[in-house]
Amino acid sequence: MATYIPHTDDEIDTMLASISLSSLDELFSAIPEAIRVQGALELAAGVSEPDVLAHLESLAGRNGRDGRGLVCFAGGGAYDHEIPAVTRALAGRSEFVTSYTPYQAEVAQGVLQALFEYQTMIARLFGLPLANASLYDGASATVEAVNLGVAASGRSRVWLSEGIHPHWRQVVATCATGTGHDLVTVRLDGGTTRWPDPGTAGPPGVVVVGYPNYLGCLEDIPGARALCDATGAVLVVAADPVATGVLCSPGGQGADVVVGEGQVFGSALGFGGPYLGLFACRQEHVRRLPGRLVGETVDTEGRRAYVTTLRTREQDIRREKATSNVCTNQTLMAITAAIQLAWLGTEGLAELARRCARATHFLHDALVGIDGVTPYSRAPFLREFAVRLPVPASTVVDRMADAGFLAGIDLAGAYDGGEHALLVTATERRTRQEIDAYVTAFTKAVA
Repeated sequence: MATYIPHTDDEIDTMLASISLSSLDELFSAIPEAIRVQGALELAAGVSEPDVLAHLESLAGRNGRDGRGLVCFAGGGAYDHEIPAVTRALAGRSEFVTSYTPYQAEVAQGVLQALFEYQTMIARLFGLPLANASLYDGASATVEAVNLGVAASGRSRVWLSEGIHPHWRQVVATCATGTGHDLVTVRLDGGTTRWPDPGTAGPPGVVVVGYPNYLGCLEDIPGARALCDATGAVLVVAADPVATGVLCSPGGQGADVVVGEGQVFGSALGFGGPYLGLFACRQEHVRRLPGRLVGETVDTEGRRAYVTTLRTREQDIRREKATSNVCTNQTLMAITAAIQLAWLGTEGLAELARRCARATHFLHDALVGIDGVTPYSRAPFLREFAVRLPVPASTVVDRMADAGFLAGIDLAGAYDGGEHALLVTATERRTRQEIDAYVTAFTKAVA
């Protein structure tokens, strides 16, 4: 595919001349001849890019069906939100797409300012004074929050709510095997977390809860705050950033650290990535903040300027002082989120959350009216919910795909009775006609 040939013959000749060599063979002469490939590689003749793409599409067609064309009612941390043209146009500018880590502030003022704006918006959303310049995704942000909490509390026991995304819990568990954290998964009761007695289970150093949780249910954050106050634990809240448009901020309810998945702000579903890890915390934890922090200052002439104020990673400070081994971030995704949030504004974000909530509650009432379909949990929800089905959820997902819908997330293996439970959402993109058609198809699928 010609697009991916990096250098022309003239460019190769120029590079060779700059190092006083006459050929590529001379460049590689230091490699022993015995380990060099002798003769030409047995490769097929080159094919044009359109022909390669057509061939790949034909191979994909053997799968019978793919996600293209399916109307999406699945969520669970990755949502089919509208991405306006302004977000795509601005985030796709070469100044953002091609830039990398802004080590030299004097030549990276634009990127640093955009990241500063991003941090400001995330801090305001989550109700905390500080936000970093992003992490990889929601899962890695949760791991970093747990590490911060353990260091701050001095205790390694972590109470991790079962309402946290199952994949995020798996990542936390994997990393905990290396750090030695004592991970305790706390079960849900009726859709929300039922915290154990610290006197019996042992006081935690970190408490991690979702808001809303993975099943869409609204957890009692003030209650979790009271638990942390009684035990000296650090409260970590994994929040849905869209929900902050209408709910009280997690920081305002007592969270010490708030993490989240930023895919909802301008990033396409993209087969799972690249996504964006949101991270905010209280001022007292600034020295344990993972990744980097962009700050505002003035230059030698008194003009406003931006710098990386803090980088608490092992590349930049003494290894024993490092609080994280995160060595980069998601700058492009963070800038995309900043553009999307600026486009939405305060009222726009609130309206987005309300539209999602209205559509989801309308869909919920329609589904539980179907014979054999019942709510999976009793707790209040905002923009996502789970239902119990009279047939396996995997069967419903397959049947709904045949009808043109991505029905939701099969909860088999994630929760008790999950093989007959489906997690469903409706974003602002879902029309009344699509929801009605979904309910009609769903009625047939569970029959």
